[in-house]
Amino acid sequence: MLNDATCFKQVYIVTGYTDLRSGIDRLATLVRSHFGDNPIEPDTIYLFCGRRTDRIKGLVWENDGYLLLYKRLEAGKFQWPRTESEVQELTQQQFRWLMEGLTIVPQKVVRSVSQSEFLA
Repeated sequence: MLNDATCFKQVYIVTGYTDLRSGIDRLATLVRSHFGDNPIEPDTIYLFCGRRTDRIKGLVWENDGYLLLYKRLEAGKFQWPRTESEVQELTQQQFRWLMEGLTIVPQKVVRSVSQSEFLA
């Protein structure tokens, strides 16, 4: 379920380190601290990662309560951004990259070329 984010309207990651011993209330407080007074949106997942990058937690509001998801990789690690202190919104592609163990910002991208450059 967590590898496919198509059921979520938006995906946010809370970058840096999060104590994964935290429960629903503490994680919800972390989300509110980053978003201010904005309510947590339904069908939006907020992802957290601890110091060990082989496990993450996800928090989802479902209009009648919170859903807490936990994923532990048996082999490999998540490439979790650690330097930012803000919540980042991910695209569906970035989420897939993260779940596949890749970075959310590719190191090299294929640059678009106009036809006039190609023919020159």
